Amino acid sequence: MKHFKTITEFYTTNGFPPPENPLLGLVTLDDIKGIDFAYKEYTLGFYKIAFKKLASGKILYGKTKYDHENGSIYFVKPNQIIEMSDLVFAEKSFMIYVHEDFLIKHQLHTDIKKYGFFDYEVNEALHLSPREEETLWDLFYKLKQEYYNNQDEFSKSIMLTHIDSILKYSQRFYKRQFLNRAVLSGTTVSKFTDELTVYFENGSFQKNGLPSVKYMAEKLSLSPRYLSDLLKQETGKTALEHIHIALVMEAKNLLMSTNKTVAETAYELGFENPPYFSRLFKKEVGLTPTEYRDQFLN
Repeated sequence: MKHFKTITEFYTTNGFPPPENPLLGLVTLDDIKGIDFAYKEYTLGFYKIAFKKLASGKILYGKTKYDHENGSIYFVKPNQIIEMSDLVFAEKSFMIYVHEDFLIKHQLHTDIKKYGFFDYEVNEALHLSPREEETLWDLFYKLKQEYYNNQDEFSKSIMLTHIDSILKYSQRFYKRQFLNRAVLSGTTVSKFTDELTVYFENGSFQKNGLPSVKYMAEKLSLSPRYLSDLLKQETGKTALEHIHIALVMEAKNLLMSTNKTVAETAYELGFENPPYFSRLFKKEVGLTPTEYRDQFLN
């Protein structure tokens, strides 16, 4: 597998026209017509934002396959394995490559890590409506215009503003996709709750302890970050918070059906730190475990 440390190395190896800036690369379908990628499987030492419409071919990152039925934009963070083969583009496409060093001394250096979609699987790419496509293409063209302008002390800030706008709009469009997905396939929280119920009832909790977000995501065929963002949109709570709620329900049963101390209950539930268990319980219930038990006993 090939690792491309720099954008220039990636361009040179694949026969792309040289980038105007070694830390920022912009590519459109017209730029790479007739070019076949030198490596089918590789990693990048920089971020990639790609809008592609494919007639055929395969793109993989994470564990899943890119759905080329619709025009989609997807996001790849550094060092993530990418696999591509037999790509045939149906319509115009663009790719933006951003090295982390380009973000230094700009707010986006911190903010880019907050965009959860860089941790999504490729099958969780953002499917855009025609109007949304138009918005992102408009931002790309503004970015491209500044990129090929005679760069001065304002250029970097202006270009990063356009990139940040692309990310912010993508975040907005993902919220629309989450809502549409819930309508089409039923609420994720219902499926999530069903899986949690099965986990507690079939003895998995006693054997393996609290389920991880990764475990629950695999059960629902989603990436952990996508699952959490989807649940947050539907309910205002993340996947981990929902797991904690289920755990508190189990804790209630133990507190009311046994004579175990709060510490013993915490240890049985997999907590190594009983005070943390008590804080979590109070956060969800509004009472400490002791207060909860006492209100029923009295």
